[in-house]
Amino acid sequence: MLNQTTSFQELGLPEPLLNALNKVGYETPSPIQAASIPVLLSGSDMIGQAQTGTGKTAAFALPMLARVDITQNHPQVLVLTPTRELAIQVAEAFQTYASFMKDFHVLPLYGGQDFSNQLRQLKRGPHVIVGTPGRLLDHLRRGSLNIGGIHALVLDEADEMLRMGFIDDVEDILTHTSGEQQTALFSATLPEPIRRVSKRFLNNPEHVKIEAKTTTVDTIDQSYLIANNNQKMDALTRILEVEDFDGIIIFVRTRGATTEVTEKLIARGHACGAINGDMNQSMRERMISQLKKGSIDILVATDVAARGLDVDRISHVINYDIPYDSEAYVHRIGRTGRAGRQGKAILFVSHREQRMLRIIENATGKAIDRMAFPSSAEIAAQRRERFKENLVAAMAETPQPFFNTLIKELCDELSCAPEQIAATLAFQLQKERPLEVADPAPDRKKRDRKEKPESKAKGSPSPSPKTNEAPKEDAAPRKRRPAPASGGIAMQEYRLEVGAEHDVTPRDIVGAIANEADVDSSYIGHIYIEESYSTVELPEGMPEEIFQHLRRVRIRNHPMKISLVGDAPALAVPEKPRRKSPAKTNGPSRAKKHATKRKTKAGKPARK
Repeated sequence: MLNQTTSFQELGLPEPLLNALNKVGYETPSPIQAASIPVLLSGSDMIGQAQTGTGKTAAFALPMLARVDITQNHPQVLVLTPTRELAIQVAEAFQTYASFMKDFHVLPLYGGQDFSNQLRQLKRGPHVIVGTPGRLLDHLRRGSLNIGGIHALVLDEADEMLRMGFIDDVEDILTHTSGEQQTALFSATLPEPIRRVSKRFLNNPEHVKIEAKTTTVDTIDQSYLIANNNQKMDALTRILEVEDFDGIIIFVRTRGATTEVTEKLIARGHACGAINGDMNQSMRERMISQLKKGSIDILVATDVAARGLDVDRISHVINYDIPYDSEAYVHRIGRTGRAGRQGKAILFVSHREQRMLRIIENATGKAIDRMAFPSSAEIAAQRRERFKENLVAAMAETPQPFFNTLIKELCDELSCAPEQIAATLAFQLQKERPLEVADPAPDRKKRDRKEKPESKAKGSPSPSPKTNEAPKEDAAPRKRRPAPASGGIAMQEYRLEVGAEHDVTPRDIVGAIANEADVDSSYIGHIYIEESYSTVELPEGMPEEIFQHLRRVRIRNHPMKISLVGDAPALAVPEKPRRKSPAKTNGPSRAKKHATKRKTKAGKPARK
């Protein structure tokens, strides 16, 4: 039965810890804290079973700190964690809770960190060590760490250590202890290998289990948005416009995507950083520190940050790429809505990924609501509200008498109302970020791929089936289509090394791109087919992996070798006349030209 304690004072924690809790604003213990702290304060071994994000760190850190003897400069508490990020988080939590304990020292030990620095820190005699199994074993084997004198040991996220293959390392580490220490094991689940470890190394443990109706936190508002790959950046940009957020983590699948998404968000004016497995540990720690301090508001991350990253200001988690399994989803969104705070999780799902959405819903036992694509009207409304707020804030800092006189003089000189001048000033202020947002351009229809007309006047030119039939009003010289107005989808022009001489049609190009890049055909812009190459307009921001895949795609058994116009190297063009669009040609069709050429070669005059 759970302890119904309503305050930390009732748990029997010492005054320095209560002062630290008061300083960070903790008022009441969570269920796992209320149930675990009395057990661990009594010195008993314990198995704590609860989901991530329920406050497990404080549940073992507070009672362990209550029993630390500051005068003894040797390791007294050892905490094992599966990841470096979790080790850092737990160490920081110990340091925070011990802020009123003078001369307290905690040391995180994990791979990727300078070994010599860790050796120097170990010589100082830390009171608490938090480490990952691999690096702890390194120190134990070289004799730089002795854990025979610890009086408490914690296995945090034990099921995750099992999943990552560390269970044998954990058992090896436990054999280096005296066996007389207090041991606590915390895990969301208790598979058989974890039970075996608990039976071998724990002494009559008390089992504290916090039941959860779902595997996700009720304080997290979950929703999903249907968006294909080419729509994701536009969707993300709009969400960031309409959502009132503090800090955000955006999860992507690949390391390259972290850099790509970060660069695009920075270009759109957002304070953003990336974290992935290619970065060294110091860079990752620096980026997390910037998020905590507010130097950046958005962190784009792979699943390397899904566990152990606890930043109070994370109000939103956006799954830019859907995770591969439901467990990863739960771990991702667990970065928000922690310790009773409200959070929001948004999942981007393509039409082909809706099966995984159902798997996630079944695993969590909770339906995820579909959200609408943020409209231009919503974006405009948010911009207006922020503009008003900024103006009101600026009014308090404006020297009113001086500028009032200046405006009055200007009104007299121009014979205009003050509202006209105010409107002009407001327009100048918002010019870079317009308060009137145009509606998105309607979805483009599929390419006009008409066959030959059923009937036409005798002698009229026949458009070739290998080119788009453009309307007469488009007969102006070909030029790149400009990006749609604000709220539409910006387009880029790409070159394909296949053309009329390869018998390529617009239908071939649309089919290849739509099928291979998962791009809806309505988002494929103008297509121009020349004699030896073609150009096509596609949505801006094509992911690198899709771009590289398209380079290998073949159309009518010829590689398209797609390249961005302007980036493509100069290519030798066969000495054949450029093929022109029917809209720009008044002469005979290609078929008639070839027929004329054949007759001329045969010695017969060409018909005019």
